[in-house]
Amino acid sequence: MNWDDYRFFLAVARTGKLSSAGQQLGVDHATVGRRVKALEEALKVHLFDRSPQGYSLTDEGHKLVTMAEGMETSAIAAQSEFSGEADSVSGVVRIGAPEGMATSILAEVAVRLCEQHPKLELQIVAMPRTFSLTKREADIAIAVSAPTSGRLKFRKITDYTLHMYATKEYLANNPPIKDLADLQRVRGIGYVSDLIYDKELDYIPLISPDAKPFLTSTSVHVQLEAALANGGLCVLHDFIACKYPQLVRVMPEEVSFTRTFWYIVHEDYAKLHRIRVVSDALIEHVRKRVNKPS
Repeated sequence: MNWDDYRFFLAVARTGKLSSAGQQLGVDHATVGRRVKALEEALKVHLFDRSPQGYSLTDEGHKLVTMAEGMETSAIAAQSEFSGEADSVSGVVRIGAPEGMATSILAEVAVRLCEQHPKLELQIVAMPRTFSLTKREADIAIAVSAPTSGRLKFRKITDYTLHMYATKEYLANNPPIKDLADLQRVRGIGYVSDLIYDKELDYIPLISPDAKPFLTSTSVHVQLEAALANGGLCVLHDFIACKYPQLVRVMPEEVSFTRTFWYIVHEDYAKLHRIRVVSDALIEHVRKRVNKPS
């Protein structure tokens, strides 16, 4: 029995599947299954109930999670203290972030960091979803809402603004928009309402309870491309829209939103040198890019 067996156990406990745990650990699912079985045999307990839906923890498994996470915390602390990381920045750092900011901002700072630190590997997960740092889905997360539970450290990065945009061509070829009532006569673009993962992104009802976009997507970049194709009006981040001179703000005084980017890290990882280096660069770059005059 060794620490590696507990690593495999925690990965299955967090993902519920051998295949997902294997992907997280970089091994095949059969190896994960063998290591979990070896731990059960060593401890002489049944840790998981197996079913076609996956692996669910037994009562004994739930008890072991707390102990195994304590071991994990100690292992991470030892890595930070004795690995010699202070002399170099190396290893993998996975960043989970909203798609719009990941593609428009994080890619820039990621390239710079990798150039500065050749032994560093950055993984940017840009998806319309929240990330569980407790389940180790990411090392660092950027979110539009602050966390309310968990062993997490977080801080505000910066506020950002959004406005309603359309192309000059679309506005020239359609009736003028002078007030909110005029929005009923134009085509709108927005998020798929039942797939919005954070209430902070649900803009349309705040503009007009009766508004119903004709084209929706979980991807802000699909929405952007639809707007650029003269598809209609779309709420966009100002730091994205400013890159496209063909886009203009529509009723900027009446339709304006301010949201916040939050930096979140699990407290076990907060002191790791590579995490600190990446975090500092990330926060500085996001603040600079979002607050750059458009």
